[in-house]
Amino acid sequence: MNQENKSIKKAEDGATFALQVAAVSKRFPGVIALDRVSLDLRQAEILSVIGENGAGKSTLMKILAGIQPPDDGRILIGGVERQVDSVQAAQHFGISLIHQELNLCENLSVGANIFLGREPMRFGFVDRAHIRTEAAKFLQQVGLDVSPDTLVGNLTIGQQQMVEIAKAVSTDAKIVIMDEPTSSLSQRETDNLFEIIRALNSRGVSIVYISHRLSEVQALSDRVVVLRDGRNAGELAKNEISHDAMVEKMVGRELTNYYARHSNPRDNHVLEVDQIETTAFPQRKISFHVKSGEIVGIAGLVGAGRTELLTTLFGITPALGGEIRIEGEATRIVDSQTAIQHGIGLVPEDRKLQGIVLEMSVRENTSLSTLRSLSKYGFINRVNEVNLADEMRQRLGTKTPHLEQPVKFLSGGNQQKVVISKWLALQPKLLLMDEPTRGVDVGAKQEIYQLMDDLAQTGVAILFVSSDMEEVLGMSDRIIVMHEGEIGGELNKNQFSEQAVMHLATGTKLEASGV
Repeated sequence: MNQENKSIKKAEDGATFALQVAAVSKRFPGVIALDRVSLDLRQAEILSVIGENGAGKSTLMKILAGIQPPDDGRILIGGVERQVDSVQAAQHFGISLIHQELNLCENLSVGANIFLGREPMRFGFVDRAHIRTEAAKFLQQVGLDVSPDTLVGNLTIGQQQMVEIAKAVSTDAKIVIMDEPTSSLSQRETDNLFEIIRALNSRGVSIVYISHRLSEVQALSDRVVVLRDGRNAGELAKNEISHDAMVEKMVGRELTNYYARHSNPRDNHVLEVDQIETTAFPQRKISFHVKSGEIVGIAGLVGAGRTELLTTLFGITPALGGEIRIEGEATRIVDSQTAIQHGIGLVPEDRKLQGIVLEMSVRENTSLSTLRSLSKYGFINRVNEVNLADEMRQRLGTKTPHLEQPVKFLSGGNQQKVVISKWLALQPKLLLMDEPTRGVDVGAKQEIYQLMDDLAQTGVAILFVSSDMEEVLGMSDRIIVMHEGEIGGELNKNQFSEQAVMHLATGTKLEASGV
């Protein structure tokens, strides 16, 4: 590695550095992911690293965790220069990374995952009793009430995320890197995670926190380092951290009117749900409506049945009972094809698994929902397909070198735009969106919010699920709050508040909510 810049600055406040990164660079074919990036992490500090998708955050964290080697630069741990050339080396130096993409073995138990690669042995055999006992302690520390013997594949995404955190806690790491740790967590689980982070921090653990949720960054951070296009773009001290200051450094410009809402719902009901029962909660009946041009947010804790409601409306798991009416007409949605025929589109929670085909191009993914109309005698009209894909690319501002680019090479925000493009090509009456901005940077978030508002202005009804409280409050005309498979209450615009949402999400009835 490059040995220049040997003189590492010391903290002006006299604090001890747990970690120092000096002029680290990383290049991939045709891309400079990191260009002489530097940062310092003090002992027992919560440092947030923020930036848009493609800024280099994840690449830097993979280098620190020993997953990828740097091309140039130096890494010092506790003031000593180290070669972090493997995951084992990182763990030896006290660094633990909680990945944005879950890194668990679904066919193994919770306890086995926590101790994977570090299994305690007794008489030459894995000491399963010890694993069970110790894993239970770490699960208790992170507030996850499941047995260590539970298969990870049987847990929700939110619960799996907590297992990842328990695994990091179990290594007794001195530096814990958290890459989008709350992307799959409810508000209650997020609050619990914050308590865990502060408890670790109080015990002298240094935290590197990465999140697109700037409210979390503001609530947690002692300091913020900003990356833009693989370079250092600035730093904010605790008293300088604000939403606007972070956004301006991330995107290099001021973003105005972040939540772009011009509320103007019409009188006609696009969707009416009357006493339907989902397979997840067969004894609970759900009733509500969504008007043309209205954006309705669905809030609730993980496991409340929000995603299951959307998959029922889209026909993935047909309703067990009740009635669904589209524009006043009773409709039996038995599968996704039926839903599409009635003008319903679904932007799913897991875009990589359910929303796009990673190996296929932008063109091919965009046309997936409209292949029937683009085909004649079994052949796709390529000219029309290209024109459609290019129109959607321009409309959504999707950044791609060309339409033949495989979507796996696009950033998370641009992948999400391709998912949305697929449904806009269908010209839907009703668009269902499950966590529409999960894993998307602040600039792309604003573009998606603007798109949602534009669609609503044309009369499209939008029903969306989000665990981001700011997003629900900022984008909704009304909020439906779910609790244990049923609607706990409904809030109109003048009733919006985090407290009101959380009361209904936990089963408390509010007089002001009219329920």
